[in-house]
Amino acid sequence: MTRMPLRRRQTAVGLRALCALTALGGFTAVPVLAEEEDHSAHSTNASVAELAPSVITAVAQSSPLTVVTDPKQPRQPIPASDGADYLKTIPGFSAIRNGGTNGDPVLRGMFGSRLNILTNGSTMLGACPARMDAPTSYISPETYDKLTVVKGPETVIWGPGASAGTIRFDREPERFGELGMRVNGSLTAGSNGRFDRVLDAAAGGPEGYLRFTGNKSQSDDYEDGGGNTVPSRWNKWNGDVAVGWTPDADTLVELTAGKGDGEARYAGRGMDGSQFKRESLGLRFEKSNIGGVLDKLEAQVYYNYADHVMDNYSLRTPSGTGMMAGPMAANVDRRTLGGRLAATWRWDDFKLITGVDAQTNEHRERSGMGINTYDEQPWDKDAVFHNYGAFGELTWYAADRDRVITGARLDRASVKDYRQSSGSGMMAMPNPTADDTRADTLPSGFARYEHDLADTPTTLYVGLGHVQRFPDYWELFSPDKGPTGSVNAFDSIKPEKTTQLDFGAQYEDEKLKAWASGYVGVIRDYILFDYQTGGMMGRTSQARNVDARIMGGELGAAYALTSNWTADGTLAYAWGKNTTDDTALPQMPPLEARFGLSYEEGDWSAGGLWRVVAHQGRIAQDQGNVVGYDFDESPGFAVFSLNGAYKLSKNLKVSTGVDNLFDKDYAEHLNLAGNAGFGYPANDPESIHEPGRTFWTKVDFSF
Repeated sequence: MTRMPLRRRQTAVGLRALCALTALGGFTAVPVLAEEEDHSAHSTNASVAELAPSVITAVAQSSPLTVVTDPKQPRQPIPASDGADYLKTIPGFSAIRNGGTNGDPVLRGMFGSRLNILTNGSTMLGACPARMDAPTSYISPETYDKLTVVKGPETVIWGPGASAGTIRFDREPERFGELGMRVNGSLTAGSNGRFDRVLDAAAGGPEGYLRFTGNKSQSDDYEDGGGNTVPSRWNKWNGDVAVGWTPDADTLVELTAGKGDGEARYAGRGMDGSQFKRESLGLRFEKSNIGGVLDKLEAQVYYNYADHVMDNYSLRTPSGTGMMAGPMAANVDRRTLGGRLAATWRWDDFKLITGVDAQTNEHRERSGMGINTYDEQPWDKDAVFHNYGAFGELTWYAADRDRVITGARLDRASVKDYRQSSGSGMMAMPNPTADDTRADTLPSGFARYEHDLADTPTTLYVGLGHVQRFPDYWELFSPDKGPTGSVNAFDSIKPEKTTQLDFGAQYEDEKLKAWASGYVGVIRDYILFDYQTGGMMGRTSQARNVDARIMGGELGAAYALTSNWTADGTLAYAWGKNTTDDTALPQMPPLEARFGLSYEEGDWSAGGLWRVVAHQGRIAQDQGNVVGYDFDESPGFAVFSLNGAYKLSKNLKVSTGVDNLFDKDYAEHLNLAGNAGFGYPANDPESIHEPGRTFWTKVDFSF
């Protein structure tokens, strides 16, 4: 079958030799924009509340620069398989697409550790040097109770380096007024063999609880709008247990443990992910309403472990030619240990959150030629990171309609290079930075002013933030070369320094909800990847620092046309310029708009979603990040979808939908190029196309 000549960026190089090669190679539904309530905990009654007959197609901003939503709600497109997939429903977010699952989230064109991604307050770091296992690939959104996003550098209390934003997936503690239990869950079935199962159950009493959350998700390869099969199948599972002690209404001690695993086939990589093992442990303590000035204490420690295997034989057949002619595999892992201590202080007009946090993580790797021979090889430790931080965030309620929020943070970050050689096989050479350690002290802070207008239900805000971000593993260890004239990236890549002005407005009355958020920023020492074709590896990467300017914003509105009909729309745009080279900043998503119309009456609802994406002509040829790079402009496209839901009883709901109703053949701008091992052109990069017409049905239950 002839493929469309639509082009896209190909994936980056990774794990020295092997990981580097992986990158080469019916109607239903709903009110679309809905502000979500911020619950502090589950109660027996709240957990079994009536299910609303709705399907989420976009998520509104809840308060200045903050989005809060319930990831358990049915959503369109088809319910998300990972964290990045769910984030795409929030205006301003996109993802570097991999095909079926495990994309990498992008907010306002910013990628990687510029986004601080937390699960239950802990950090889960992937291990692949080419980010095949991005942190969000270990997240199953439906097993969490709340998703909170803070856009921009406008909070300092959740860890270092969050220049683009902070993302938190949280499970709330249970509160049982008496002995009892609850069960929530869902089943989802769809085109291309999609089948998801989610179970969330808890039992307990006034003094404690036991909670289990688990899911299993699978899908076959999908067909794009042109009828071509895209290698994209996956199968993954997660299981987590929480044991909580609640001796009184204001005290919580919770122990958590979890595991997960999976596999995923990637049309855009020379290898597939045949193992995504996860192990997690956590312990937290909370004491609220202490009395006096000290209002709350929080303490937490956690351990997360990722054990990832990539190979070219479990989910595909080796090509038989070239560098990856025979079977080969690479195994990487990362252990992360961290903790946090925070106190909330209250006075009449002030609230202050102060605290400290710390994190250390160790990365190792091994590889082998032949089937499963990697398991016989010794581990090589290549990097150990440490970060110690102290923070304070103050809210001043200056007047009835005025608030000033400020924050400051200081981090001490360090990393040691344990690599004794660079390259592999005959290309191996002594590493000039072997056993070297580098460290930096990095300040961050922000100040924001919020004002509620007197005569209209409108809030205006403006904030200025500054973040200094230590380079991450992918920026120090993945590139083949550092800046020109340097010995390697570890030795020479400088921390990023982002200064950003955020501003916006929110309006809400009985019929209209509207919001707008904009930003303008300057980034000194932005970490950029350059890619060159040639050599034994086919493509090599170089990391360097440049200066950049960014700007853009998001806006949205929902208007109740009648008591049953609601119209809504959102718009998101991101722009960036490399001022050092006077070129566009790479990997920027194009202008995107979403328009929705929904009808809701009694126990049922129906609606449509029209997603319109503009042509992207501002690219930086052969430049990008550790995962993707720009290699051609992308055309615009429009996709129309329908959805709907019916509430069979107060605790049982059926949702169904059809995504891409007209079977549009298209590809996202942020995308990997198809790998030659699957029949994509080897020397003329071609992007991976998105699924064609897709049907799905989801059943939610709660009792």
